[in-house]
Amino acid sequence: MEQCVADLYQRAEAYFARTFPRPTLSFRRSGRNAGTAFLQQNRINLNPILYKENQAAFLTDVIAHEISHLLVWQLFGKVAPHGIQWQTIMVKVFNVPPNTTHQFNVSDVVGETFSYRCQCSEHALSVRRHKKIERGAQYRCKRCGETLTAI
Repeated sequence: MEQCVADLYQRAEAYFARTFPRPTLSFRRSGRNAGTAFLQQNRINLNPILYKENQAAFLTDVIAHEISHLLVWQLFGKVAPHGIQWQTIMVKVFNVPPNTTHQFNVSDVVGETFSYRCQCSEHALSVRRHKKIERGAQYRCKRCGETLTAI
């Protein structure tokens, strides 16, 4: 993985004709996210379970995706997360499709869910959302607009 990061930064430095500080990498569980870039900390968090199950895709896509976020922050400051700057780095610098989501099987990282319903369907809510509802929060269905109720 370190070699992958080094290779990507060499490409970026050649393209932009400048150096960039290398990020810290960490492996912490992050739900369904394959990776997360912490811009101001220059840190990338990777999901260890998804990495173990999808190493090749992590090395070709996920690392480039997160490094692109860090580079955009360092070059342009606060801009849209998957905006034109990010897309340009993904395509022109790293030659990787600018996909904003992964297609990994997340069955091994999905936590317990709670069943809720509305007029049109059933919904599986995370523990976090379920607890918020218990404390008075309300969630509405994006399709029909009805407030979700526990089954």
